[in-house]
Amino acid sequence: MMRGIVYKSTGSWYVVKGTDQAFYKARLKGRFKIDDITSTNPIAVGDEIEFEMEDELENRVMITALLPRRNYVNRISPSNRRLHHIIASNLDQSLLIATLKDPKTSLGFIDRFLVSCEAFHIPAVIVFNKSDIYREKEMLIFQERKDMYEKIGYRVLLTSMKLKYGVDELKDIMHDKVTLLSGHSGVGKSSLINEILEGANIRTNEVSEWSGKGMHTTTFAEMRDLPSGAKLIDTPGMRELAIADITKQELSHYFPEMRRLLNDCQFNNCMHMNEPGCAIKQAVLDGKIHEDRFISYCTILDSIGSKGW
Repeated sequence: MMRGIVYKSTGSWYVVKGTDQAFYKARLKGRFKIDDITSTNPIAVGDEIEFEMEDELENRVMITALLPRRNYVNRISPSNRRLHHIIASNLDQSLLIATLKDPKTSLGFIDRFLVSCEAFHIPAVIVFNKSDIYREKEMLIFQERKDMYEKIGYRVLLTSMKLKYGVDELKDIMHDKVTLLSGHSGVGKSSLINEILEGANIRTNEVSEWSGKGMHTTTFAEMRDLPSGAKLIDTPGMRELAIADITKQELSHYFPEMRRLLNDCQFNNCMHMNEPGCAIKQAVLDGKIHEDRFISYCTILDSIGSKGW
């Protein structure tokens, strides 16, 4: 029996790296498919697994056990709204690549991603890329976003892969960590990897003219080893991010600026909507909680069903 880490998932086959540093093509043992799993993918990139050799000539192995996960980030499956899809597991941090134009990343998408990370205690860094195409209008918006998110404890960076601006800082952030890289298609994730991991030559695509949205260039999640010893998990570009496994009652706990004030509400089960004596709503009126963040909270709250989907 050997142990390893899942580096790539294609849905039915996996690439795993063993403790011997060799890569193997792997498949699941049949019992994985009948276990009570609510995820569309029982095994995800970043998972630590046990496997046994199946065919030495073809370097093919069978995954026999999934080891306990430290954490993971998930979303509602685009193909089945009743199931969730694990994006990646065993993470030290996440980098959300956002852009203010070509394509524009909405505050709603950013806040949904941050909530998903908060739910599993995964530190998140927001990276606004493509600064080379920002004019005065975009730079003012960036400064507003930076002030808003830094005030509540998130790190915010400005980068340009075209100008190689901010690349060294990104490398420092990733040093000796397992980092999830995510964002819409077209925000520059592939260009970022090509800069950080020389010789990667990941294919990049322009933003589609008719929709203003990026074209998908990464089909499956994949982990990559960086020269510094760090690991980077690249994910397919997401057009939307539907939150999974979070109930309405839990949501405010994953907004750091709200979490600090929850005990000040008049009612223990306050949803911060129409209840009297709500410390959260008062903080919004007092300017202590940004109005845009409260709008995100209300929008996400409205999208969550009774079971957290």
